[in-house]
Amino acid sequence: MRKAEVIRQTSETKIQLALTIDGTGQQTIKTKIGFLDHMLELFVRHGRFDLALTCDGDVEVDAHHTTEDIAIALGRAFSESLGERRGIIRYGSMLLPMDEALVMTSVDISGRGMAVVELDIPSEKIGQQFDTELVEEFFIAFARELGATIHLHQIAGKNSHHIVEACFKGFGRALGEAIAVNQQAPDEIPSTKGTIK
Repeated sequence: MRKAEVIRQTSETKIQLALTIDGTGQQTIKTKIGFLDHMLELFVRHGRFDLALTCDGDVEVDAHHTTEDIAIALGRAFSESLGERRGIIRYGSMLLPMDEALVMTSVDISGRGMAVVELDIPSEKIGQQFDTELVEEFFIAFARELGATIHLHQIAGKNSHHIVEACFKGFGRALGEAIAVNQQAPDEIPSTKGTIK
């Protein structure tokens, strides 16, 4: 099974996580930020990953360090789980509706970390702790650590919660598709260069 455990500790956060990417969507997530917990639960469920994650972060300051550091640790766990990327599909995409919101998500596990996030989120904050500008920070950190190109483009949407929810659900689906094993070429590295990492 493809899985990894990551411990990341800084002066701002202490993170411990265990990830199984060939899972069923089971999760235990405790970040001290309710909205972030909810988004990660959706990501895991729709990607069918199993995740146990705890984070003790400086949420008394704000949610920035916790959100970014979790993305770093999670991206690292996916990277370790995938090893040399042998046999993966590599690409995944999802056009996901969430009520009035519609977001297109695409992923290329290319070895090059980049996130293009084009969202028009009306409110500056969701819940009491989560600044909506942290959505982009999460995906930038995740992309950099995994070595993936991630595109998130909002096509429609007026409700901030719905827009962000569509991002995390769509990302789970797109990433799940990208890391799936190509049954026609289960031992190939999907690149003409012969390497992805």
